[in-house]
Formats: sequence, C-alpha cells, structure tokens
Amino acid sequence: MFIVGWLFKNVSCNAVAQKIYVELNNTVPCVRLLNATHQIGCQSSISGDTGVIHVLESEADLEWPLSKGPNPPYMVLLESSLFTKSIMMKMKNASSRVAGVVVVPKTSQPEFSPHTTCPNENTGVYTETYDHNLAHCNTTVWNPRGNGLSYEEFDFPVFSLKEDNETEVIKQCYFDHNRVVNGSGLQYPLCAMQLFSHMHAVTDTATCMRRSSMDFSTSPVMVCDPLGGYNVCTFIRPYNSTAFGHKENESVVIAAARLDSRAFFLEDSTGAEGSVSGFVTLLAAAQALREATQEAPPTRNILFAFFHGEVFDYIGSSRMVYDMKNNMFVIDLDNVHSILEIGQVKTCISINVWTYKCMDIRSNNNESVTNLVKNLQSSTAGLNLSFVETGFSQPLPPSSFQRFLRARAIPGIVLADHQTDFNNRYYESFYDNAAHLNLTYPSNLSPEEQLEFVTDTAKSLTEVATAVARALFKQAGGNNSQVNKINADPKTVTQMLYGFLVRSNNSWFQSSHQANALTYLVQYLLANLTGTATNLTQSQCKKPDELPNESTYLYSYLWVQGVVPPNSTQRESFCVRTAVRLVKAVSPAFDLGDYVSKEYSTWTKSQWKFIKARIFLCKICSYFIFFVLSNNVLFTVSWD
Repeated sequence: MFIVGWLFKNVSCNAVAQKIYVELNNTVPCVRLLNATHQIGCQSSISGDTGVIHVLESEADLEWPLSKGPNPPYMVLLESSLFTKSIMMKMKNASSRVAGVVVVPKTSQPEFSPHTTCPNENTGVYTETYDHNLAHCNTTVWNPRGNGLSYEEFDFPVFSLKEDNETEVIKQCYFDHNRVVNGSGLQYPLCAMQLFSHMHAVTDTATCMRRSSMDFSTSPVMVCDPLGGYNVCTFIRPYNSTAFGHKENESVVIAAARLDSRAFFLEDSTGAEGSVSGFVTLLAAAQALREATQEAPPTRNILFAFFHGEVFDYIGSSRMVYDMKNNMFVIDLDNVHSILEIGQVKTCISINVWTYKCMDIRSNNNESVTNLVKNLQSSTAGLNLSFVETGFSQPLPPSSFQRFLRARAIPGIVLADHQTDFNNRYYESFYDNAAHLNLTYPSNLSPEEQLEFVTDTAKSLTEVATAVARALFKQAGGNNSQVNKINADPKTVTQMLYGFLVRSNNSWFQSSHQANALTYLVQYLLANLTGTATNLTQSQCKKPDELPNESTYLYSYLWVQGVVPPNSTQRESFCVRTAVRLVKAVSPAFDLGDYVSKEYSTWTKSQWKFIKARIFLCKICSYFIFFVLSNNVLFTVSWD
C-alpha cells in the first residue's frame, strides 16, 4: 500500500544547489528529559526546523515575529538578558510563528533561576506522612527566584551559542538582509537558520523505557537513558570492596557534598555556588585530613562521599541508601555514626549550621547532633569564621542528608551560606559561574599565573575546609592534640576553583587526568590528594593484583599523568594507590523496573540522532515535503 502526498509550508529557501550553508559548530541544545509523569525540554521536528532570523532587541520587539512579520515562522535570536520566562512563554504560546530560539550568553540578569521554587520537594524527608507541615516548602520557600523555566516543554528547538564569532556572523546576516526598516522587512534574499534536535523519546519514562526494551534488532536503538553516573567515595581506612553489608564494631562518619548542577541548557551548567563551592571545600578537607589520620588514626572511620545526580531527586544519595539497606555497599546504615554535609558556601565569614533533631526523646540523636555542632564551632581557632546554628523550627534545606533521614533518624548537620532561603540568586542557571563566585584575577597574569593566584574566594573556602576537617577529626574520635595541626591548603583550593570554573585545560588538571568529565576529574583529584604515590610501573599499575604486596580488594590503582618538569617535554607519570572508588549512581527505580516510582528518581534523558545548526540565504522562502507511506514506514524528501 502506497500513499503519496505533498505538504507545503512557508518557511525554507531556494534550490539546494544554490544554497551556501554556514555551519554553527559551537552550540548547546536544550534536550528532552522525562520522568514518571511527563516530559520537559525542547526538540525540533524530525527533519529539523527552519525559519527567517529575527534578532530580538527588546520584549516589545516580539510583536514582529509573533504577529506582524510577513515571513513566519521565525528563528528568534536573543541575548541572555532577554532569556526570561515571560518572553519564552509568549513564544511558546505562538509556536506556529516561531521555528526556534537561539540564546547568546552575554550580560547576566540581576537574578535568574530557571529551577523550581522548591527543589526536590517530593523526594526529601518531609512528606505528607512525616512532618507534613514542612513538606512542599510550606514554611521556607528555598528558591523564591525560581521561575520553573527548565521544567517547561517547548515544541521548537532552543539552542545556546558558545562562540562570539558565530554570533557576529548571524547578526551581520540579519542586519544585511532581515532587519525591519520603517515597519516593513527587506526584500529577498532573507537570512534563515535551520536547527536539528529531534528527540527519540516521548510522553514519559515508562513509555520510553518500554519502547527501548521492545527493539529486538541486531543494533537496538535506545530511546532514552536513565540519568545518573557514579558517586565518588573514599574511606580514610579502606574496607574490602567485595565484602558488602554490616561491619561489626565499625562506626563511620560520612562527609558529603553533591557533584552535579543543571541549567536550562544541561551542558551550560557550572554550578559555581550551587555545587562547586561545596565539593571543592570537601576535597580540600579530605586532603587536610590525610596526614593527621595516618599519623594518629581516629577510632571511627570517615567516608568522603561526592554524590552525583542530586539535582534530579537525589539520584546518588538515594542509591547509596538503597545499597546500604540491601547489603550492596561495604557498610550498612547501622554503621553510620553521623553525617556532615557541605551545601552552598559562597564567600562569607559566617556559615549557618542546619541540624536535624529527632522528635523521639528515646533516641540519642539530639545529643549526637549537639556534639557535632560543638565539634564544628570549636574548630575555628585562628580562623576568621564562625558557625551559627539555625533555629529548631527551621526545616533542613534541600540536601543529600534528607535521603538518609527517609531511611533512618541519623544524627547530622548541613552547612550552608543562607539562613532561610538561598542567597544564590542564580540557582541552577548558567549565571552561577566564576563571576558569581567573585573569582577575579589581575589583568596582567597569564593563564598559568592565574592558576597559582590565591583569590579571596579561595581563602574563604580554605577556612571552611579547615574547620570542616578539624570537626570531622574530632567527630571520628581523633586526638585533640592533633586538631590545630590540621589546615587546608589555599593553593590547592585556588587551583581547583580555577580548573572547575575558569579553565579546565590547565597544567594542574592535566597532571592528574586528561578526561574532562567532572566525575573522573574529581576521582583523580581525590586520589592525588589522599592517596599514596608508588614506584609501580604503568603495566604494574594496570595489573596490581599480580603483585604480592598490593591488594585490589582494598585499593584502586590509578596511573597519573604527572607534571612536566622545567626544561623537559616528558611528564613524570606515576601510579597512585588510593581508596577512592566509583560507585554506581543510578536510581533504584531502574533496577526495580518501577518507572512510576514515588520513592526514587525516575528521570531519563532522550536520545537523538544528531544535533546541528546552520544559516543560509533564501530567495523564495517556501518549501514542500514529498512523503511516501509504504508498509507503515514514512519516508520524507524535501526540496527548497
């Protein structure tokens, strides 16, 4: 059976042979995400979307692409100062005249958070059945600036431009051919843009996972993938990595921070205050404790845990709790003595301590929390820093600690720079960057000199890291005589901030690992900061289990690039013996096949065939699609 037809649409351009495309190679697309109930994000049509370029210069200028312009649909180019919920929703509601949107990250807005006002509100400790008065941010709206833009769905592509030269090419093409003069557009040819970002997944996670499982071809195509990755973990005293479950007579203090952040464009996220400030501080604390815990080991163990996927309903922390409950981790919840988590800690001299105290008076929870706060407050000797405990009526802010509390009333605290709602006016947006964290450098410094320059932000976070390291040592039962010898290194902190937020392609990061993926960078940095350099060769480092005095049950062995000495071109590489491990951080919902779970994260990311953006001149600006339906398979061919 064959069905043949023609579809006309007033958008594209002149004959294929006459086109000269300018490819845009530095773009980041908004992609589609799905969960148990719906889909969010953006996509193009299956053959891409094409429109005449219109540069938006003010919100009032929307009238041209949305109603007055004679050549719809339009590709709207706007600078980030105009990337607002109001403007985006107006274009969404007139999507028949909008083919797509391209955002140019330039001047920041005074405040902008495309996240929700109540992050992770359905997967924390406060629920309809437990402390329901505190559920859904009833007492404290943590992110009042949140406009929810990242959780909207757009049926047209939205891209971010990363290259200034490409932006200027587009604008020049617009000014030469498309700019409105005296209320009317110019004559053909017009400058047009084509965006490709068709997503395979639709509807929700259950639907896309079912479609993925039904592909029985020799080369199955995944429609969507669960969000997640790996947590990065290390103990100061390693356990056998193959012996899961409870450890008799073992007590463990957990020190935690989250690794991930998000933005409207997932790849545009840096999370300077939202996540980097916290995990850099914890990395520095781990390094500060290395010598003290080796010279005078405390009675309790310390687990440093860097959780991945926390933005999407606590993927990493909920996975660890699930594994602890099901004897799939090297300790269980009974081994957990207490938890200290570092949240958002932007430059400041006063850090707020959020505590969770158990309402059950039979529990020793409250006493343990009080001791933890005292250990923290007494660890600031010689530091320009104080810790202030928040009131008992205040709920915990969004934090990984909440996932542990859903399972067990464990003593713990969360450190943050805000007393009520977030100070971070750019929470989960591309503006939460180095500038927002006040990372500034003298203009006459080279990149390598900037790497070594200790900023005020680095000094501030170093003090927090020092206090945290001292408090952890005390909480673990360490000898008080060692406490004031524990100090974080400001040079290490400034190098980490520079590498994560300013320039990842620097000599210090390269000396650890060549990969740019955040999880692996943190893995190698943590190994370097807490591990032991060995004299193993590269081949021995790859197969240490063949050596009599090495143990892959207790340690990992990582080959580190090393530095390039002066007057040399060769790196001094070496093998590090470390207790650092990568631990699975994928929601238990996908192990359980429960894609409508209310207990665990169900977030997935759609797969796509390719992402592409290009501009060209068009003379006629109309095109048609010839389609053939044969045996229920649709084929399309287009001419311009």
